[in-house]
Amino acid sequence: MASPSAVPPAFARAVDALRAAAPRPEILLEEIAAPQKLAPYAFAISATVLRAGDEVAGGRLILLHDPAGHEAWQGNIRLVTLVTAELEDDLAGDPMLSAVAWTWLTDALEQHAAAYTAIGGTITQTTSTRFGELAGPAPTADLEVRASWTPTGDDFAAHLQGWCSMLASTAGLPPPGVAALGDRQRVG
Repeated sequence: MASPSAVPPAFARAVDALRAAAPRPEILLEEIAAPQKLAPYAFAISATVLRAGDEVAGGRLILLHDPAGHEAWQGNIRLVTLVTAELEDDLAGDPMLSAVAWTWLTDALEQHAAAYTAIGGTITQTTSTRFGELAGPAPTADLEVRASWTPTGDDFAAHLQGWCSMLASTAGLPPPGVAALGDRQRVG
């Protein structure tokens, strides 16, 4: 990335907004090294999602800025994400899961009023079974969401909050303020 004095103001404001946004407590954010060959300016955050103390999902959100813009981006700032999550056994074979997972992203952005254009991505489901010397744990299933979109406004905190909401959905967390049935404390 260029020297701090040369950072375009629009990129600096976007980075500040991403740094300032606070997700729900089950989502831990950390700044990470951003890829340097995708755009002249880049910033990245990683997320770890915990459920009952176990890591169940993770992801990266990368902010790209090219002052010259990109025709495919339909702008000069782009957000790119990769999210991975373990799937519950009952979801692993659901033929609707990919479509539902996509709406986790689009609905979350809309719920946080994170305006965007030129959104695109892929949803991948994988199942892994170990054999031979690697045999052991039961088969596992994972979901991977790769997506990118161009923000059309300046509220980058809304985009981070939408992304965190999508992470929470992907990880199977209940909405904020709602406890899962197994999480209720005994009263007595």
